[in-house]
Amino acid sequence: MAGHKHSLDPAARKQELLREGEYFRTSVAHAKAHIRHAARPEVILHSTIDHATWALRARADALLKPTGTNVSVLMPYALALVNFVRQKRLGKPAAGAVLALGAMGWYLNRRKAQQQLPQ
Repeated sequence: MAGHKHSLDPAARKQELLREGEYFRTSVAHAKAHIRHAARPEVILHSTIDHATWALRARADALLKPTGTNVSVLMPYALALVNFVRQKRLGKPAAGAVLALGAMGWYLNRRKAQQQLPQ
């Protein structure tokens, strides 16, 4: 292996080289198997979903950071709310309420930004 002291004895050096060669061949075989596994469509799809989930979670955590909370804290409450909405079959009214609150928040944010502009 690179970076370590080699034996001066030719027989011991030969054994070291044989061990290093075996280690290298094993590493190559593992790398090939990993590539073969990672190239399967279901693994690619799973990796894509994991990456998208991570990106959305990171964005949500960044948005929640000023409030002192994060997605992990809010998720049990969100799941309980979603479960309640599903059981009571309130999907459309709940979606309307979310849209109305979102529009109101956008309007208030825009109005606040316009008030802060220098006149």
